[in-house]
Amino acid sequence: VQLQASGGGLVQTGGSLRLSCAASGVTLAYYGIAWFRQAPGKEREGVSCIARSGNSIYYMGSVKGRSTISRDNAKNTLYLQMNSLKPEDTGVYFCAAPIRSISCSNHERDYYWWGRGTLVTVSS
Repeated sequence: VQLQASGGGLVQTGGSLRLSCAASGVTLAYYGIAWFRQAPGKEREGVSCIARSGNSIYYMGSVKGRSTISRDNAKNTLYLQMNSLKPEDTGVYFCAAPIRSISCSNHERDYYWWGRGTLVTVSS
């Protein structure tokens, strides 16, 4: 199983990025999947997740209203569109998939497969 995150980069405050997570060896359509991030010197935290049905979606408070999680089951890919980026959004963003769960969860313990991460740097 591989989860390949991409789309990170260096942007100015107020800019946008679309992160992608392409999966192989696991069918993302079967599961609830998520984005996490780890800011410099901080613990990894859940940014957003989407349940298998797509009906249950979570955003952490600081990104709510500025980010949109989506999935393309045909491409076996998860996305995170981030707008109005702020310096505090800086960090390594990881996508994650569980072994069985179909639910949306923002807890690391609920996920088994992890991508290597893509670095997002927002300059002030």
